[in-house]
Amino acid sequence: MDEKPAEGTRRIINGRLRVHYDGFWIKVYDPPEDNLSAKKKLIEALTRRLFNHVEHGINIPGRRLEAARKAYEEEEDAALKRVKGGMLAGALFNRAADIFTKLVELQSMGVEIEGDNPLMRQCGACLQNALELGKLVNHLSGEEGIDELWGEPFRAFSIPIDAFYESRYIKIAQTMRDIDLISHAMVGTFAGNTSFEGIEPLIREYADAAREKCETLRTDPHIFDIWPMFVVAGEKLNRFQPHLPPRAARTQVRMAEGGLDLLKAGTALVTYITRARVPMPKSTRDYIEQCNAFRLRWSGLDCTPPARIRVA
Repeated sequence: MDEKPAEGTRRIINGRLRVHYDGFWIKVYDPPEDNLSAKKKLIEALTRRLFNHVEHGINIPGRRLEAARKAYEEEEDAALKRVKGGMLAGALFNRAADIFTKLVELQSMGVEIEGDNPLMRQCGACLQNALELGKLVNHLSGEEGIDELWGEPFRAFSIPIDAFYESRYIKIAQTMRDIDLISHAMVGTFAGNTSFEGIEPLIREYADAAREKCETLRTDPHIFDIWPMFVVAGEKLNRFQPHLPPRAARTQVRMAEGGLDLLKAGTALVTYITRARVPMPKSTRDYIEQCNAFRLRWSGLDCTPPARIRVA
């Protein structure tokens, strides 16, 4: 048996350079040159990605930072303060982007920008403060926050770009692990259930497409094949209808409806973490527990339930 490769091992596999983390071989991309301009583009991209995956209304322009700070500091109601904290975090992120933009403009005119420049320090402080406040913000699903997305712009600012890329491969591997945990729970939940016969290959097809989408940058030419396969695989799962006899008992109908809701929830969760390209550990644990509860409730009805699925 081949010895397990060390974390970070690189190999050419099927003509493509890949790196090994957490049991997965992940596509490697060449990082851009490490300079202020490249970091500006990277932080802007990470900030856009963040706002795409969190609750609405927090993308506040940097010029409104002080107004957002005042609203947050003066709020006493806990629920309102949480939302205003997210708005302040958004304003801090955008202020950092504003500062970076001006620094890059100065650099393009030949002005040398040192790492201890006061504006650089202010930019770092904005990102650090946003990271702390980001813990108040939920994913757009409302189920949990995604702390990893809030931390990425600060890491991109603080460390060399090649080191940031390497850290992303680790997170992608962790995301793939969650995709496998969720898909395994889905398959195990419906195994032996004649009402959901034929669902397993659809789940596995979606999980395979999700892992490939997760590791592929949008700038990769293959995205024109990979993204459509991911979308279509998800559509197949969402179109699935349980197979019930013509005169199904009420309990069978209720079981099928509950199973269909669980299937759609699992499909949505895989979609969320694949698009964000970071793990969602709380939502993953909660979903696996829902699968276990479903199997226990309907054991003996139209299926022979397998062993309890273990939460990692």
